[in-house]
Parts: sequence; structure tokens; C-alpha cells
Amino acid sequence: MCGIVGAIAQRNISSILVEGLKRLEYRGYDSSGVAILNEQGLQRTRRVGKVASLHAALTEQPLNGSLGIAHTRWATHGVPNETNAHPHWSHSSLAVVHNGIIDNFEPIKANLIATGYGFESDTDTEVIAHLIHRNRQQGMSLTAAVQDAASQCEGAYALGVVDETQPDLLLAARKGSPLVIGLGSDENYIASDQLALLQVTDQFMFLEDGDIAEISRSQVLVTDARGDKVVRPSYRYEHGDESSDKGAYKHFMLKEINEQPKAVANLIDQQIIAGKLQNILNDDAIEALSKAKNVQIIACGTSYLAGMVAKYWIESLAGLACQIEVASEYRYRQAVVPEDTLLITLSQSGETADSLAALRHIDKTKLAASLAICNVASSSLVRESDMVLLTQAGPEISVASTKAFTTQLITLLHLTLLLTKQRSGMDIEPIIKAMQTLPGVLQQCLQMDAKIEAVAQRFADKHHTLFLGRGSMYPIASEGALKLKEISYIHAEAYPAGELKHGPLALVDAYMPVVVVAPKDDMLDKLKANMQEVRARGGELFVFADAHAKMAADEATHVIVVPEVHEVLAPIVYAIPMQLLSYHVAIIKGTDVDQPRNLAKSVTVE
Repeated sequence: MCGIVGAIAQRNISSILVEGLKRLEYRGYDSSGVAILNEQGLQRTRRVGKVASLHAALTEQPLNGSLGIAHTRWATHGVPNETNAHPHWSHSSLAVVHNGIIDNFEPIKANLIATGYGFESDTDTEVIAHLIHRNRQQGMSLTAAVQDAASQCEGAYALGVVDETQPDLLLAARKGSPLVIGLGSDENYIASDQLALLQVTDQFMFLEDGDIAEISRSQVLVTDARGDKVVRPSYRYEHGDESSDKGAYKHFMLKEINEQPKAVANLIDQQIIAGKLQNILNDDAIEALSKAKNVQIIACGTSYLAGMVAKYWIESLAGLACQIEVASEYRYRQAVVPEDTLLITLSQSGETADSLAALRHIDKTKLAASLAICNVASSSLVRESDMVLLTQAGPEISVASTKAFTTQLITLLHLTLLLTKQRSGMDIEPIIKAMQTLPGVLQQCLQMDAKIEAVAQRFADKHHTLFLGRGSMYPIASEGALKLKEISYIHAEAYPAGELKHGPLALVDAYMPVVVVAPKDDMLDKLKANMQEVRARGGELFVFADAHAKMAADEATHVIVVPEVHEVLAPIVYAIPMQLLSYHVAIIKGTDVDQPRNLAKSVTVE
């Protein structure tokens, strides 16, 4: 969660830090702060709320200097207030910013108190500052002090450290939480994400778990977990700084919804050439796929719902048994892994703590291979998996995932078709042809915006919503419910429509809208029967269906016509109306669309 920025330069870095925090605000926005070293010593400013509050404070009372760190917080330990805001310091001379959770902070804190250290905050982070300070008082170098402090901390961390006795050095360390170094000319930077630093550089170095970096204006020296000096390769960022700008759109979410046809087109153009499905994996990966006898998908949140869709595809098309599980549960149980399992880990960021822990937890001796499906090529997930399929959605800044979800679905479908081609005689040509029409169909979905906005008006005063789907459309109903919860704060649940009579039907009344995703498929007649169950109880239906589904509208049944598409592709197409519905309901309710309360984009804590 939390966003970190740091810089060491020959110029004033205050504006660089604040702009970096603005670009990282999707990671957390409970509070923010900066610590800058100048002629007066180490100076600190913190504020509750979004980065704009910090910016205003620094405009009124500037902090200038050439070495500093900054932080925007997503609260874990301690309520969001100024006292708990980062940076935390020890004796006003050493400051720390931290992303992660220190599991054993309580015994460390007790020990520090016993040796005379006082605590201002309720955070786990403050123990790190005091540990480093105590080590420095005992004569350790700053690097050794950070190494020793890190070795005492159990859990995850990305750290930026500044000590006023070393004005020429910025320390960075990582274990379990992402941290990137930006490389400049006679200046260098750290951040949780490359996006924070595109204002000043497009050259980056990625730290590995256990790394500690000594960063000066002229060089970066990295020590790995074994204590050896190592050289980490540098990479050029390819997307450009415009990716962090909303452009003409009011919100990043709306921009990212509208980017989906192009993102999908880019993927499909690589996957299908001259009407033929391409093996975009290497020969070793294709051989590993051929050995797989079972598929296990692990993911969280929206990625989990993409995996649910894939389960239907893999079993129905490729004929492979497929399990899908929430990473936060899978990592803590003694899962039985069948021989020759293909493990698929889904993550937009590639830094989701639970998903990474699940990947590390699984018995790899039973795997045919581990496959990462991810949007970030430089992520930990990509580096730790045997093979990779990149979704190539480009940066996604809004907390609510949109284009990352649809590109995950495209990638999962491509993988499914590769498996199908290997294992069955099923004719996949109709699906391939239909895939090539998808960008145009998705563009038609975007043209439904005004109709969906009108429908959204009927949700604004509601407190609960039920979403229904069957087969592969049940995960899309679940995604619709998740989106509505995330950004409009309306309680929403999704059920397989056949489960209505097993409990949820008790909730249905005139005050609870029921959203149904209903393409024409083999389950349509059953779904229509479920809709009648709702109508018989006085429920109001909002049905998203294609024209061939022949849905009749009346005063209690609102039909929103969705472009027709091949049955296999329907989950991809129907995702967009669900996104637009949640977006417009949120706008009507006046919530913060891009930064919904209590949430952050990249969940790097457990």
C-alpha cells in the first residue's frame, strides 16, 4: 500500500517529492509527509488527508533542501492522524519512510522503551527509526545500522532512510514490498512505483528482496541479502509520462475504461496474425503446458474474478481440471497439489503480497510450471515465475481495476486456446475470428454510456443491490457487484442465479435493485426463470442482454441492450457495462471515484 518517494540532488527537491506523492496517491491517501535535510538540520512537515493538504502546507511554509524522503499513507497500525503520518524519526536527526508491516514490532518496541526510547505514534514504523538510531549511537555506519535493524524486523518493508549526519547519502532497503531506484544525472531517486518519478527520469533500477542501496548523487551501490555487492540492471520506462495524466477525462477510471478497445486490440494483434493463433510463449513454456494435467489459479480481488472466468474456459474448451482460489486463503492452508499442475498467478501489479506469498508457499516439485499473468514487466511476480504472459494494459491508476481486468481476460483466453489446440480436436477458428472483432464490439459498449448513465439514476438512493449471472457470467456479475461496492459504497452481492432460492431471494423487494447479465447462451432459459422469481417478489430488474436474448421490458424490468458477441467472449464484453454502471452511480453519489475510501491500488501488505 503506502507510497514512498526520495531524492538526493544538487537542487531543491521539495517539488519533486510532492509531485511524486501526487502520482502515488492511488497507493494510499490517509495522510502524507516529507522530511528534508538542509542547513537547519532535518525538517519535517506532515498533514492528515490527501497530498493536496501537504502541498498547501509546504506552499505556505516551504521546506527546501537537496536530500529528502516523502510518504503517502494507507493506514494499518494507528488511525490516520498527523502523529501517525510518515516520515517517522528518532531524536529529530534520523527519518524513515516505510511501506509494509513489521509483524514483531510489539516486542521490539518494548525492548526500545526499556532502553530509554520514547514513542510518539501508534505505528509499527517508528520502531525502525529508533532501531537504526540506536545502532548509529553504537558506532555503526548508516548502512550497517539499517542492515541490522532490518534483520530484527519480521514482515515486509520498503524503506527510505535519511540521517542528518550523512547529508550525502540516501539509504533504501526492500523485503516483500516494491522499491525502485530512479537514475538521473548527478541526482538519484527512490519510489514505490516508476510513475512517481517520470517527471525527472525514465531510467530505473529494481531492488530485489533483501537488497540495501546506498544512493548518492553520483552513484548507486547495492548490497544483496547475503551481504555481497551486486549490480542490478537498469531499464528504460516505455510508456511515457502521459500515462500518469488524465488528459481530457474527469477521472482516471473513465480514461481507463475508454482505453480498453485499444489495449485489447494491441494484445489481439500480437496473439492472432493472419487469422492464426500465435504461440507467444517460448518452446520450453509450450512443452511445459503440454505436460500440465491440472490447473491451479491463484489471485485476489478483481484478478480473482478474471480467474473465475478462466476456470469455465479452461474446463469447457481445453478439458483440463481447473481450481481457482483466493491467494490470502491458499497461502495459509495445506493445499494438496496434484502432480504436473500448471500454477497461474494473476496480478495487475505483480506485487500483491498475498499472491506472492501463495506462489512462494506452493510445493513447486509438483508443478509442471508456474505462469504469471501480469501487467508490470518489472514486478516481483514476473521475476519469480517460470514463465510470463504480460497483459500490456499500460499503467492503471484508478483504484478500481478496468482495463487490467479485460486484458487479463484476453490473455487467459489466449492461454486457454493454446491449451485447447494442444489437447482437443475442438474447432477454435470461430473463437479466433470473433476475437478479432472484439475491439470494435468494445467500442460499441462505450457508446452505451448515456443509456447506462440514465439507468444509474435509479441506484443513487439505494443501499443494497443484487447481481445475478450464470455460468461464466456469474464472475462478471461478481465483478459488477465489486465495482459498485468499491466506488459508490452501495452494499452489493453477486450470486449464481440458480442460488436465489437458497437464501438471497429473502432479500428481494421493491427497494433492492437486481442486476442481471444475460447474453444469449445455453443458460438463458434458466436465467429467465430466475428473473421471474425476482418479479414475483416485487423486485426491480436491470437486465443487460443482447437483442437475441429477447428480453421484454416493462415498468419493473429495464433492459439495456449489449452488442452481440460469440458466447465465449461474452464475459469480456459485459464487463464494460458493469464498469460504466458503477462509475455513473459513484458520480451521482459524489464519491471519490479514483480514490475510494479505505482502499489502495497495490495491496502490498497482508
